[in-house]
Amino acid sequence: MISVKDLKLAYGKRVLFEEVNLNFTKGNCYGVIGANGAGKSTFLKILSGEIEPNKGTVEITPGERLAVLKQNQFEFDEQTVLNTVMMGHTRLWTVMKEREGIYALADFSEEDGMRAAELEGEFGEMGGYTADSDAATLLSELGVKEEFHNSLMKDIPSNLKVRVLLAQALFGNPDILLLDEPTNGLDIETISWLENFLADYENIVLIVSHDRHFLDAVCTHVADVDRQKIKIFTGNYTFWYESSQLMARQINDKNKKVEEKRQALLDFIARFSANASKSKQATSRKKALEKLTIEEIEPSYRKYPGIIFQQLREVGNQILHVEKLSKSIDDRLLFRNVTFTVNKGDKIALLSRDPLAITNFFNIITGEEMADSGSYSWGSTVTHAYLPQENSAYFEKELNLMDWLRQYVPDHVKDVDEPFLRGFLGKMLFSGDDVLKKTTVLSGGEKVRCMISRMMLQNPNVVLLDQPTNHLDLESIQSFNEQCTAFKGIVLLTSHDHTFMQTVANRVIELTPNGIIDRLMEFDEYLGDERVKKLKEELYA
Repeated sequence: MISVKDLKLAYGKRVLFEEVNLNFTKGNCYGVIGANGAGKSTFLKILSGEIEPNKGTVEITPGERLAVLKQNQFEFDEQTVLNTVMMGHTRLWTVMKEREGIYALADFSEEDGMRAAELEGEFGEMGGYTADSDAATLLSELGVKEEFHNSLMKDIPSNLKVRVLLAQALFGNPDILLLDEPTNGLDIETISWLENFLADYENIVLIVSHDRHFLDAVCTHVADVDRQKIKIFTGNYTFWYESSQLMARQINDKNKKVEEKRQALLDFIARFSANASKSKQATSRKKALEKLTIEEIEPSYRKYPGIIFQQLREVGNQILHVEKLSKSIDDRLLFRNVTFTVNKGDKIALLSRDPLAITNFFNIITGEEMADSGSYSWGSTVTHAYLPQENSAYFEKELNLMDWLRQYVPDHVKDVDEPFLRGFLGKMLFSGDDVLKKTTVLSGGEKVRCMISRMMLQNPNVVLLDQPTNHLDLESIQSFNEQCTAFKGIVLLTSHDHTFMQTVANRVIELTPNGIIDRLMEFDEYLGDERVKKLKEELYA
């Protein structure tokens, strides 16, 4: 168990945590959520001992081992991949090194022999004799091929380093596991493996993640970081979000009778508890929800941005036709012979094993790049708005946010005064003097919110989204997702956010070096389709 008592952390006048009192218990997985800058990652560092609080204590049950997902990819550069993983079990690694040192002695004394015997006993109890094979198995399951296992960390690709560090944290079945953004850099298959791993994990897990599908799949509880406090709620992220929204609506609806409100909440809990049986964390979450009382549900104090795409006009019958588009970079073939037509009502999830493929495809159809061959044509009724993955080119001039947004007002808008611009920026939570901020000091998340303001200005009927959730907090992701789901126009998107893809898309197109796969189905159905899996192997061969 982890016990947090009277915790306080402040940097000067900025207070992150005040009087935080919590217990984290065995068998539960806690999703740590909160707005950007609320202190989620900092809280994990306090628990791990990396940061010392100004006041209060963190107590861990004696004898329990804590493991942390490291963020520094260069820390283990001179170690082999296998050794890096085994170093995650600090005591095992220490015993292993001392044991090896004794056996390497030229003069082996009786005292050395006695010490070696002690170490052998401890080594065996910790699973030392299978440590190499256990580490190798873990690496392989995380997509790090055997050919890399004896390489130095500095010599392997950076995307594999993330997986090695994740294997290091998971190695040896720690009693407490702290994971900060563990799905970063992982593909869909590996994330699915990690979901299954954590669903079967019987110890304490705390996770910071912006991946709602992942949080829903593994979490039994939510630890909400808000207003210098941390509160623990039963259920996964979706349950927390929907129940807090329901409670907020009920508080606002003063005319409803108390008993009607109570029954609505009871029905909601019962319905969600039944749905929990479909999840990987079925048993523990269902039990937790059954014990939940109405008094534990509270409204969220979060501010959600108002992302609203209003079409100036509906699309006509001609929207977008792509004919035999192909693109390579140097000797790298991204896609070839891409041919399809966008139809009314389409919301298309774009996929590829090569992430550069989709970014280049978007850049081609928006006129920012040239294809190697092929053509595309937009319908005359189309007004499209594009959210690129890389946006630095839009922020090279030092302008305040008002003047920055003013550049992108379309010709059909006549009255462009301060209230008009403030309205669009305010929807993205830039209020008061925030609109006078210079673009050169914006964070990654603030730049994306500016780009969304720019998109809303266009009154688009077609929206193009290349990794729209990058740099955004859960509140912005939730709002963006809900707007794209409700949007009456056309959406083309690619995202690492599984929930975004599943809830928005009704069609999936995968770009490959040998053509496309085009299916009129939802994202989860596409991922599970055996015929699609066979076709993929042929097209990527």
